[in-house]
Amino acid sequence: MGIVMDRRTFLESVVALAAWPQPGQPAPPSSAGRKAVLISMLPKMPSYAERFALARDAGFDAIELQTAADNAVSHEILEASKKTGLRIHSVMNSDHWRLPLSSADPAVVDGGVAGMETSLRNAASWGADAVLLVPAVVDAATSYSDAWRRSQRVIRERLLPLAAELKVIIAVEEVWNRFLLSPLEFARYVDELDSPWLKAYFDVGNVVFYGYPQDWIRALGPRIAKVHLKDFQLDRENGRFAFKNLGEGDVDWPAVRSAFDEVRYRGVFTTELSSGDAAYLKDVSSRVDRFLAGQRP
Repeated sequence: MGIVMDRRTFLESVVALAAWPQPGQPAPPSSAGRKAVLISMLPKMPSYAERFALARDAGFDAIELQTAADNAVSHEILEASKKTGLRIHSVMNSDHWRLPLSSADPAVVDGGVAGMETSLRNAASWGADAVLLVPAVVDAATSYSDAWRRSQRVIRERLLPLAAELKVIIAVEEVWNRFLLSPLEFARYVDELDSPWLKAYFDVGNVVFYGYPQDWIRALGPRIAKVHLKDFQLDRENGRFAFKNLGEGDVDWPAVRSAFDEVRYRGVFTTELSSGDAAYLKDVSSRVDRFLAGQRP
C-alpha cells in the first residue's frame, strides 16, 4: 500500500510542477495573485508591515518593492511579507537613472552594476522573480547606438551570470529615456541578448505618447515578464499630456486586455500611479478588477 501511495504522491507532484510557472514563463490563467501595487503608491507609515497590510486590505495580491541596500531594511521588508502574506513579486532597481549602464564613464557603470547586483540579491532573498531595469539612457553625451551596444555588453557580461545564478529575471522597461522607441526594436533588443533571464517589463501608459499599447503587446508577446498599469491622456492640439488613473485617459483598456489574452500573458499586473490613502487604494484595486474582467476600469 505504501508503494501505491508513494507513486500517487509522485504523480501528483509531477502534475503540480507542470502547472507551476517556470522561470520566465507566465503564471496559470487565473486572476488570483495577479494584482500588485508599487510600494511608492502606499502612504508613508511607521513600518513596512503596516504598509503591506494596507495593500493587502485594499485587495492587492502582491507588491513591487524598490532596491533596499540596507540589510536591516531588507530584513524588515521580508518579515512584513511573511507577516501579511503579501508576496513580493518584483523589485524596481533604484540606480539606473543616476548610474546608467550606457555611460562612457567606467565608474558610473560600476555603480550601476553594483546597484543591480543589490536589486537581484534583494529579489532572491524576498522571493521575487524579476528586477526592473531601465537598460540605457540616450542623452547629449550618449548616442543611440552607443546606448544599445554598451548596455547590452554590460548586461550580457556582468549581470546575466548573476541573474542566472539567483534565478531572477532582468526585465528591461520601455520608459521616457529616448531608447527602445518602437515595439519591434524592443523585441530585437531582448532577442539579441538571447537569455531566458532577460525579458521585457512592459508599461502600458509609457507608450501612448507615440503608439498603441495593444500593438506593443502583440509585438513583444512571450517576451513580456511583467506589466505596469497606468493611463495616459494626450491633448496634442493644446500641447498637454498627463498620466492618469486607470480608465481616465486615452488607453483602450478592453483592447489592451484582449491583446494580453492573445499573447497568453498570465503574469502579474502592477499599478504604478500616485500615492493615496486606503479608500484610494481600494478604488484602484477595483479598477484593476474591472480591467482583468475585460471592462473599462
